[in-house]
Amino acid sequence: MLEHALIDKITSTNLQLPVMEHFYSLQGEGYFSGQAAYFVRLAGCDVGCVWCDVKESWDATLHPLKSVDEIVAGARSHQGKLCVITGGEPLLYDLTHLTKALHEAGFIVNIETSASSPFTGHWDWICISPKKFKAPLPENMLLAHELKIIVFNISDFEWAEKQALMVSPTCKLYLQPEWDKANEILPLIINYIKDHPQWQLSLQTHKFLNIP
Repeated sequence: MLEHALIDKITSTNLQLPVMEHFYSLQGEGYFSGQAAYFVRLAGCDVGCVWCDVKESWDATLHPLKSVDEIVAGARSHQGKLCVITGGEPLLYDLTHLTKALHEAGFIVNIETSASSPFTGHWDWICISPKKFKAPLPENMLLAHELKIIVFNISDFEWAEKQALMVSPTCKLYLQPEWDKANEILPLIINYIKDHPQWQLSLQTHKFLNIP
């Protein structure tokens, strides 16, 4: 469970954030797949997907606080200029200062979020991956450049279409199989996209490549 007092304290200052991990790799999913990117995984999540593959990120109190300056310094130590903020659920925090500092350091700044909390920060690319476990805020959906639906069972196709009605006409639409059910779900997604070509396939290519 989240320690909400800690979350509130961090949000009120936004100069320090709980970081579960940070690493330089290739973006494995969605629109920027294959590009070099520096990832900052913030700890803390109030969504609680049953199939989440980073449940260790949920409790923010288990992970160290890092200053915005430390986070930016880590990003600057690598050649790539794409920085992806993910979680956990990164929108639990005020990300205004972090995104400003990353932009000043010359980064393209992307976010991956369930959009279940209010938006803060200034973003070059917003990937919303809404979850049934805690619905996205409707006002957030029109901000999405990319909608990524994780398909866990066949009912998720209908749910995906409902989410697609909430985003802008220019938003990229992706269906991605849940990793542990990929063998079962992937053929269904392929057939669905052939019948509904407004959607594209997203794969967790970093898992196939065995990289972070």
